[in-house]
Amino acid sequence: MNTQGKKVAVVIGATSKWQSDGRNTRLAHGKELDDSQIPIHARWGVGGAISQKFAKEGFYTVLTTRTASNASGLAAAIRDQGGECMVVELDLSSDASVAAAFKRIRDEAGDPNVLVYNAGYLEGRDLPAGQELLEYIPVEMFDTAQHIASRGPFLVAKEVLPAMRKKGEGSFFFSNNAKSLRGKKRYTGESLYYPRVMMRTLAQVLTEEYSEHGIHVANIVIDGTIESPGTKALPKIQNRPELIINAAKIAEAFWYLHTQDKSCWTHELQLTPYSTMPSY
Repeated sequence: MNTQGKKVAVVIGATSKWQSDGRNTRLAHGKELDDSQIPIHARWGVGGAISQKFAKEGFYTVLTTRTASNASGLAAAIRDQGGECMVVELDLSSDASVAAAFKRIRDEAGDPNVLVYNAGYLEGRDLPAGQELLEYIPVEMFDTAQHIASRGPFLVAKEVLPAMRKKGEGSFFFSNNAKSLRGKKRYTGESLYYPRVMMRTLAQVLTEEYSEHGIHVANIVIDGTIESPGTKALPKIQNRPELIINAAKIAEAFWYLHTQDKSCWTHELQLTPYSTMPSY
Protein backbone atom coordinates (compact mmCIF):
# COMPACT_ATOMS: atom_id res chain seq x y z
CA MET A 1 0.00 0.00 0.00
CA ASN A 2 1.09 3.55 -0.77
CA THR A 3 0.68 4.66 2.84
CA GLN A 4 2.86 7.77 2.44
CA GLY A 5 0.85 9.15 -0.44
CA LYS A 6 3.78 9.19 -2.85
CA LYS A 7 3.27 10.00 -6.50
CA VAL A 8 2.66 6.84 -8.52
CA ALA A 9 4.63 5.55 -11.52
CA VAL A 10 3.26 2.47 -13.30
CA VAL A 11 5.58 0.48 -15.56
CA ILE A 12 3.69 -1.86 -17.88
CA GLY A 13 6.14 -4.65 -18.60
CA ALA A 14 8.58 -3.97 -15.79
CA THR A 15 10.58 -7.13 -16.46
CA SER A 16 12.37 -8.26 -19.60
CA LYS A 17 12.21 -11.21 -21.97
CA TRP A 18 16.01 -10.90 -21.90
CA GLN A 19 16.42 -11.19 -18.11
CA SER A 20 18.50 -14.14 -16.89
CA ASP A 21 15.55 -16.57 -17.02
CA GLY A 22 13.54 -14.74 -19.69
CA ARG A 23 11.85 -16.35 -22.69
CA ASN A 24 14.19 -14.82 -25.24
CA THR A 25 17.26 -15.60 -23.14
CA ARG A 26 16.30 -19.26 -23.13
CA LEU A 27 15.51 -19.15 -26.85
CA ALA A 28 18.81 -17.51 -27.80
CA HIS A 29 21.12 -19.31 -25.36
CA GLY A 30 19.29 -22.57 -24.69
CA LYS A 31 19.45 -22.06 -20.93
CA GLU A 32 19.07 -19.60 -18.08
CA LEU A 33 22.06 -17.36 -17.36
CA ASP A 34 23.85 -16.28 -14.21
CA ASP A 35 23.22 -12.57 -13.72
CA SER A 36 25.30 -12.11 -10.58
CA GLN A 37 27.93 -10.12 -12.51
CA ILE A 38 25.34 -7.94 -14.28
CA PRO A 39 24.84 -4.45 -12.80
CA ILE A 40 21.66 -4.27 -10.74
CA HIS A 41 20.20 -1.59 -13.05
CA ALA A 42 20.36 -3.96 -16.03
CA ARG A 43 19.16 -7.30 -14.67
CA TRP A 44 15.57 -6.68 -15.79
CA GLY A 45 16.23 -4.70 -18.96
CA VAL A 46 14.79 -1.27 -19.64
CA GLY A 47 11.58 -1.87 -17.69
CA GLY A 48 13.56 -2.74 -14.59
CA ALA A 49 15.88 0.23 -15.04
CA ILE A 50 12.96 2.65 -15.41
CA SER A 51 11.25 1.15 -12.36
CA GLN A 52 14.38 1.57 -10.25
CA LYS A 53 14.92 5.14 -11.48
CA PHE A 54 11.45 6.37 -10.61
CA ALA A 55 11.55 4.59 -7.24
CA LYS A 56 14.87 6.30 -6.45
CA GLU A 57 13.27 9.63 -7.34
CA GLY A 58 10.62 9.07 -4.67
CA PHE A 59 7.78 7.52 -6.64
CA TYR A 60 5.71 4.60 -5.44
CA THR A 61 6.40 2.29 -8.39
CA VAL A 62 3.95 -0.30 -9.69
CA LEU A 63 5.54 -3.19 -11.55
CA THR A 64 3.17 -5.00 -13.89
CA THR A 65 3.91 -8.42 -15.35
CA ARG A 66 1.90 -11.39 -16.55
CA THR A 67 3.25 -13.52 -13.70
CA ALA A 68 4.09 -11.90 -10.35
CA SER A 69 7.11 -14.13 -9.71
CA ASN A 70 8.84 -12.59 -12.76
CA ALA A 71 9.16 -9.31 -10.86
CA SER A 72 10.01 -10.61 -7.38
CA GLY A 73 13.74 -9.99 -7.80
CA LEU A 74 13.18 -6.49 -9.17
CA ALA A 75 10.80 -5.63 -6.32
CA ALA A 76 13.36 -6.82 -3.78
CA ALA A 77 16.08 -4.73 -5.46
CA ILE A 78 13.91 -1.59 -5.32
CA ARG A 79 13.17 -2.14 -1.63
CA ASP A 80 16.86 -2.80 -0.90
CA GLN A 81 17.58 0.61 -2.49
CA GLY A 82 15.09 2.27 -0.13
CA GLY A 83 12.24 2.53 -2.62
CA GLU A 84 8.64 1.43 -2.42
CA CYS A 85 6.78 -0.68 -4.96
CA MET A 86 4.11 -3.27 -5.58
CA VAL A 87 3.76 -6.04 -8.16
CA VAL A 88 0.52 -6.39 -10.12
CA GLU A 89 -0.30 -9.17 -12.57
CA LEU A 90 -1.67 -7.89 -15.86
CA ASP A 91 -2.46 -9.73 -19.11
CA LEU A 92 -2.75 -7.23 -21.95
CA SER A 93 -4.77 -9.67 -24.07
CA SER A 94 -7.61 -9.62 -21.54
CA ASP A 95 -9.93 -6.63 -21.02
CA ALA A 96 -10.93 -8.04 -17.64
CA SER A 97 -7.30 -8.43 -16.52
CA VAL A 98 -6.44 -4.86 -17.50
CA ALA A 99 -9.50 -3.50 -15.71
CA ALA A 100 -8.85 -5.58 -12.57
CA ALA A 101 -5.18 -4.61 -12.48
CA PHE A 102 -5.93 -0.89 -12.61
CA LYS A 103 -8.68 -1.16 -10.04
CA ARG A 104 -6.13 -2.71 -7.70
CA ILE A 105 -3.58 0.00 -8.57
CA ARG A 106 -6.07 2.78 -7.85
CA ASP A 107 -7.21 1.11 -4.60
CA GLU A 108 -3.75 0.31 -3.21
CA ALA A 109 -1.44 2.89 -4.79
CA GLY A 110 -3.57 5.68 -6.21
CA ASP A 111 -4.11 7.18 -9.65
CA PRO A 112 -0.92 7.01 -11.74
CA ASN A 113 1.02 10.22 -12.27
CA VAL A 114 3.32 8.48 -14.74
CA LEU A 115 2.56 5.56 -17.04
CA VAL A 116 5.37 3.89 -18.98
CA TYR A 117 4.12 1.37 -21.54
CA ASN A 118 7.06 -1.02 -21.97
CA ALA A 119 5.36 -4.30 -22.88
CA GLY A 120 7.33 -6.51 -25.25
CA TYR A 121 6.92 -9.79 -27.07
CA LEU A 122 9.03 -12.23 -29.07
CA GLU A 123 6.41 -13.80 -31.33
CA GLY A 124 8.05 -14.47 -34.70
CA ARG A 125 11.60 -15.02 -33.47
CA ASP A 126 11.28 -18.80 -33.45
CA LEU A 127 10.02 -19.09 -37.03
CA PRO A 128 12.61 -20.94 -39.16
CA ALA A 129 14.58 -19.46 -42.03
CA GLY A 130 12.60 -19.25 -45.25
CA GLN A 131 9.38 -18.22 -43.47
CA GLU A 132 9.84 -14.45 -43.43
CA LEU A 133 6.83 -13.65 -45.62
CA LEU A 134 3.47 -12.63 -44.18
CA GLU A 135 1.80 -15.79 -45.54
CA TYR A 136 3.75 -17.84 -42.96
CA ILE A 137 2.65 -15.78 -39.95
CA PRO A 138 0.07 -17.70 -37.87
CA VAL A 139 -3.02 -15.68 -36.98
CA GLU A 140 -2.46 -16.25 -33.26
CA MET A 141 1.04 -14.75 -33.61
CA PHE A 142 -0.42 -11.68 -35.29
CA ASP A 143 -3.07 -11.45 -32.57
CA THR A 144 -0.42 -11.43 -29.82
CA ALA A 145 1.53 -8.67 -31.56
CA GLN A 146 -1.66 -6.63 -32.00
CA HIS A 147 -2.72 -7.12 -28.38
CA ILE A 148 0.60 -5.88 -27.04
CA ALA A 149 1.53 -3.23 -29.60
CA SER A 150 -1.85 -1.66 -30.34
CA ARG A 151 -4.90 -2.90 -28.45
CA GLY A 152 -3.09 -3.14 -25.10
CA PRO A 153 -1.94 0.48 -24.96
CA PHE A 154 -5.44 1.56 -26.04
CA LEU A 155 -6.94 -0.28 -23.05
CA VAL A 156 -4.29 1.10 -20.68
CA ALA A 157 -4.81 4.65 -21.94
CA LYS A 158 -8.55 4.40 -21.24
CA GLU A 159 -7.74 3.37 -17.66
CA VAL A 160 -5.32 6.19 -16.78
CA LEU A 161 -5.94 9.21 -19.01
CA PRO A 162 -9.30 10.31 -17.56
CA ALA A 163 -7.82 10.85 -14.07
CA MET A 164 -4.75 12.58 -15.52
CA ARG A 165 -7.03 14.88 -17.53
CA LYS A 166 -9.04 15.81 -14.45
CA LYS A 167 -5.81 16.63 -12.58
CA GLY A 168 -4.48 18.59 -15.53
CA GLU A 169 -1.14 16.76 -15.47
CA GLY A 170 0.55 13.44 -16.07
CA SER A 171 3.08 11.60 -18.24
CA PHE A 172 2.22 8.77 -20.62
CA PHE A 173 5.27 7.33 -22.35
CA PHE A 174 5.62 4.56 -24.93
CA SER A 175 8.78 2.46 -24.95
CA ASN A 176 9.05 1.59 -28.64
CA ASN A 177 11.64 0.41 -31.16
CA ALA A 178 13.00 1.31 -34.58
CA LYS A 179 10.43 -0.89 -36.34
CA SER A 180 7.84 1.72 -35.34
CA LEU A 181 9.31 4.30 -37.73
CA ARG A 182 7.94 2.61 -40.85
CA GLY A 183 6.74 -0.79 -42.01
CA LYS A 184 9.64 -3.14 -42.68
CA LYS A 185 9.99 -6.77 -43.70
CA ARG A 186 10.45 -9.29 -40.88
CA TYR A 187 13.76 -11.16 -41.17
CA THR A 188 14.64 -14.53 -39.64
CA GLY A 189 15.06 -14.24 -35.89
CA GLU A 190 13.01 -11.05 -35.59
CA SER A 191 9.69 -10.54 -33.90
CA LEU A 192 6.58 -9.55 -35.84
CA TYR A 193 7.15 -5.88 -35.17
CA TYR A 194 5.21 -3.95 -37.80
CA PRO A 195 2.23 -3.45 -35.41
CA ARG A 196 4.65 -1.19 -33.50
CA VAL A 197 3.90 1.42 -36.17
CA MET A 198 0.40 1.63 -34.73
CA MET A 199 1.82 2.15 -31.25
CA ARG A 200 3.70 5.17 -32.56
CA THR A 201 0.55 6.41 -34.30
CA LEU A 202 -1.42 6.05 -31.06
CA ALA A 203 1.21 8.16 -29.30
CA GLN A 204 0.77 10.84 -31.96
CA VAL A 205 -3.02 10.75 -31.62
CA LEU A 206 -2.88 10.97 -27.82
CA THR A 207 -0.44 13.87 -28.10
CA GLU A 208 -2.98 15.79 -30.18
CA GLU A 209 -5.88 14.86 -27.90
CA TYR A 210 -4.37 15.23 -24.44
CA SER A 211 -1.50 17.73 -24.54
CA GLU A 212 -3.95 20.62 -24.07
CA HIS A 213 -5.14 18.87 -20.90
CA GLY A 214 -1.63 18.95 -19.41
CA ILE A 215 -0.64 15.37 -20.22
CA HIS A 216 2.80 14.78 -21.69
CA VAL A 217 2.68 11.95 -24.25
CA ALA A 218 5.87 10.74 -25.92
CA ASN A 219 7.06 7.88 -28.11
CA ILE A 220 10.59 6.77 -27.20
CA VAL A 221 12.37 4.87 -29.98
CA ILE A 222 15.02 2.66 -28.41
CA ASP A 223 17.11 2.17 -31.53
CA GLY A 224 19.46 -0.65 -30.60
CA THR A 225 20.14 -3.54 -28.25
CA ILE A 226 19.18 -2.88 -24.62
CA GLU A 227 21.55 -3.89 -21.84
CA SER A 228 20.33 -7.05 -20.03
CA PRO A 229 21.73 -10.47 -19.04
CA GLY A 230 20.56 -12.15 -22.25
CA THR A 231 21.74 -9.44 -24.64
CA LYS A 232 25.15 -8.97 -23.02
CA ALA A 233 25.83 -12.68 -23.61
CA LEU A 234 25.15 -12.49 -27.36
CA PRO A 235 28.28 -13.07 -29.49
CA LYS A 236 27.76 -9.87 -31.51
CA ILE A 237 27.65 -7.83 -28.30
CA GLN A 238 30.66 -9.56 -26.77
CA ASN A 239 32.59 -8.82 -29.95
CA ARG A 240 31.29 -5.23 -30.18
CA PRO A 241 30.16 -4.05 -26.71
CA GLU A 242 29.70 -0.51 -28.00
CA LEU A 243 26.51 -1.67 -29.74
CA ILE A 244 24.61 -2.05 -26.48
CA ILE A 245 22.59 0.77 -24.89
CA ASN A 246 23.10 1.30 -21.17
CA ALA A 247 19.72 0.55 -19.52
CA ALA A 248 20.25 3.10 -16.74
CA LYS A 249 20.85 5.84 -19.33
CA ILE A 250 17.61 4.89 -21.09
CA ALA A 251 15.85 5.27 -17.73
CA GLU A 252 17.43 8.71 -17.31
CA ALA A 253 15.98 9.70 -20.69
CA PHE A 254 12.49 8.77 -19.47
CA TRP A 255 13.05 10.79 -16.30
CA TYR A 256 14.25 13.74 -18.39
CA LEU A 257 11.03 13.62 -20.40
CA HIS A 258 8.92 13.51 -17.26
CA THR A 259 10.68 16.55 -15.77
CA GLN A 260 10.52 18.71 -18.90
CA ASP A 261 8.84 22.10 -18.65
CA LYS A 262 5.46 22.29 -20.38
CA SER A 263 6.73 25.07 -22.62
CA CYS A 264 9.11 22.71 -24.44
CA TRP A 265 7.84 19.12 -24.35
CA THR A 266 9.50 16.45 -26.47
CA HIS A 267 6.98 14.10 -28.12
CA GLU A 268 9.39 11.69 -29.79
CA LEU A 269 12.88 10.75 -28.68
CA GLN A 270 15.20 8.35 -30.50
CA LEU A 271 18.05 6.72 -28.57
CA THR A 272 20.84 5.26 -30.72
CA PRO A 273 24.36 4.04 -29.80
CA TYR A 274 27.11 6.32 -31.11
CA SER A 275 28.62 3.48 -33.15
CA THR A 276 25.59 2.97 -35.40
CA MET A 277 23.56 5.11 -37.77
CA PRO A 278 20.08 6.07 -36.53
CA SER A 279 17.28 4.02 -38.05
CA TYR A 280 14.66 5.71 -40.24
